[in-house]
Amino acid sequence: MDRVEKRKTTTILIVDDSELNRVMLAAMLGENYEILEASDGVEALSVIQKYETSIDLVLLDIVMPGMDGFEVLKVMNQKHWIDTIPVIMISAENDTSYMEKAYELGATDYIKRPYESYIIHRRITNTLMLYEKQKRLLNMVEEQIYEKEKNNSMMINILGHIVEFRNGESGPHVHHVQTMTRLLLQCLMKKTNSYNLTDEDVLIISTASALHDIGKIMIDEKILNKPGKLTKEEFEIMKTHSMLGASILKELPTYQKKTLVSVAYEICRWHHERYDGKGYPDGLKGEEIPISAQVVALADVYDALTSERCYKKAFSKEKAMEMILDGQCGAFNPLLLECLKDIEDIIEVSLDMDAQMDVNPSLVTKVTEELLDSRIVEKASYSSWRLEKEQEKHKFFTAGLEEIQFEYDSTIEAVTLSEYGAKLLGLREVIIKPEQGEETFLGSENIKTLTKALHQTTPVNSEIRMKFLANYPEGQRWCQVIAKSLWSREEEPKYIGVLGRIIDIHEKDTIYFDNNKDVTKGTKAELKEMVQQLEKVFDSVRLIDVESYEVIPVREKKSVYKSDKCYNIWEKRNLQKLCIKKGNC
Repeated sequence: MDRVEKRKTTTILIVDDSELNRVMLAAMLGENYEILEASDGVEALSVIQKYETSIDLVLLDIVMPGMDGFEVLKVMNQKHWIDTIPVIMISAENDTSYMEKAYELGATDYIKRPYESYIIHRRITNTLMLYEKQKRLLNMVEEQIYEKEKNNSMMINILGHIVEFRNGESGPHVHHVQTMTRLLLQCLMKKTNSYNLTDEDVLIISTASALHDIGKIMIDEKILNKPGKLTKEEFEIMKTHSMLGASILKELPTYQKKTLVSVAYEICRWHHERYDGKGYPDGLKGEEIPISAQVVALADVYDALTSERCYKKAFSKEKAMEMILDGQCGAFNPLLLECLKDIEDIIEVSLDMDAQMDVNPSLVTKVTEELLDSRIVEKASYSSWRLEKEQEKHKFFTAGLEEIQFEYDSTIEAVTLSEYGAKLLGLREVIIKPEQGEETFLGSENIKTLTKALHQTTPVNSEIRMKFLANYPEGQRWCQVIAKSLWSREEEPKYIGVLGRIIDIHEKDTIYFDNNKDVTKGTKAELKEMVQQLEKVFDSVRLIDVESYEVIPVREKKSVYKSDKCYNIWEKRNLQKLCIKKGNC
């Protein structure tokens, strides 16, 4: 009883223009599932839109008046409903083209009429189990991403706090700048779409803002913590922290393509630029300054004014606003100044709320102190440096190999070529669905052959070696593919991808020979086969280079004799030139 009640929480939408078909399916399934019905495609979409989160499966007929099943699938794809709601097509059509089109549009299964109740139940159960597993996997991935982002945020906060500790600013400066940056960006998004900002951009920029002063870690503490006004020379040294911070981030070549690092670089280098071009280090003006750096600059100035420093007392919020708006602290983007005025009343509340939701500040402080005392920072930096060097070394040595390296991910159906391989072939480093592209240099038939062979491998016997005539930029050449299939770690391993190498063997594996000045060629394998066929007729067979009068070996053993008789090589004038078998002739 409990099992039945539990299963009845699953809802199935039956879409069919035939009332009889809907009644039959509802009668088969109604005992175990909640049933919704729609008599055509338009009604089906309306029901899905209304009950989207409650629908677990759609049984969809193809041939219907007005909007058919294929059109319904197209709309479900456009609205991404197909991502979470599985669709089983039910049709009397036997044409395989119908099935192919249904699968191409995202249908999970295809059932032909007439059908049996058991088959319907079994296929529905299998589909629901598959999607439930996918949901669990997605949830796991989302949780992992969340934990990763949380840990990244914490580590960035710790790095930021290390700088502030050295700078004598042990207050919540990093936290304040992050919160102010987020508030300003959210307000800016409401005012204009000219910067094409997204919620993800807001998260990345506000997170990266914690590193805006990372360069100060390389500034002398005597200058950082000087209570009075800096001399001209000292101020020039202090100004270098923006370039130093940028250089620190630039020295992370492995991570240069990461958005967070590139944004942090922008912020580090240019958060002291001014809208009128009178900032440093590069004297950028107006929109030459990245919006990330513009926003962090304003957030940094506001918090600096409202916070106590070793060289000054804290200004009130009102006084800080007055000084910024009057231009006493430099020139800022007029739109950002409007945003600052708009958020004025919520700044303090937001800072308090974010402080409660953020990583425990006492924990961050404690970890920061321990890092500074135990010099773990240096150790961590050394480990990162070693990792980067190992990656650089691997990249350097593999780049020196005259072979193409590739990796295939079956999940996303994409091939990733090594930098050398992509450059050699004139292709992109990442190729989506290579079997469908015209740019594959192996050719569609060779790809099919290779794929078939890889699917026949096992976790135990996972390596294959094959020869192909490939389409290199300079023409067709023989190559050897060495590939190793990759398998999941599940109890029943699944094929998940390939690691491979492609070696050019054209010069090594091709023999050219002259026959009345007509140059021909063939692979050693082809020539070996020819020799074997001829040996069935003749006592001895040799391939002769007519210019050097030497035997061309096509076997591992140079001899191709079938008897002990001596056979001579004669030049065109019928004069003995050389005896192949050493000895007297």
